[in-house]
Amino acid sequence: MRLMLTSLFAIAASPALAAGDKPFFSLANTDFVVTIAFLIFIGILLYFKVPALVGGMLDKRADNIKAELDEAKALREEAQALLASYERKQKEVQEQAARIVSAAKEEATNAATSAKEDIAKSITRRLAAAEDQIQSAQDSAVKEVRDQAVTVAVAVAKDVMAKQMDAKAAGALIDDAIGTVSEKLH
Repeated sequence: MRLMLTSLFAIAASPALAAGDKPFFSLANTDFVVTIAFLIFIGILLYFKVPALVGGMLDKRADNIKAELDEAKALREEAQALLASYERKQKEVQEQAARIVSAAKEEATNAATSAKEDIAKSITRRLAAAEDQIQSAQDSAVKEVRDQAVTVAVAVAKDVMAKQMDAKAAGALIDDAIGTVSEKLH
């Protein structure tokens, strides 16, 4: 295996050694020609100020990157300030919601208490009205019974008087009644 690798490297390195028998400062030596071409290329680059252009482009790119970083930093600070503002607002909203819930609970409790009191008053009024109606119905029933009793008593008295009274006594009673009415009217 080692022998095989060595022979491969030797075959691969043989074109590089092609100019090895010529003097270095000869145009026949490819190493010298490549060196001269490289130096000319570097001279052309320096003549047209390519390194300055490349440096300027790199500086410009660096300035753009720095400006973008500054802008990103400003945006980050603005976002953090905005986040803090929203967190404060959220906290305020939560506190306000808690106050609203507390006030609603208190109002509901007061409304329930008021409703209980109103219901109790309404029940008391209805009981009183019912008792008044019962009393009125009792009074009406008593009056009806009395009226009926008076009617029955008058009818019985009429029958009794009609049986016991004759025409002469009836006439005297009528004259007596007319006299009493006449005295009371004048």
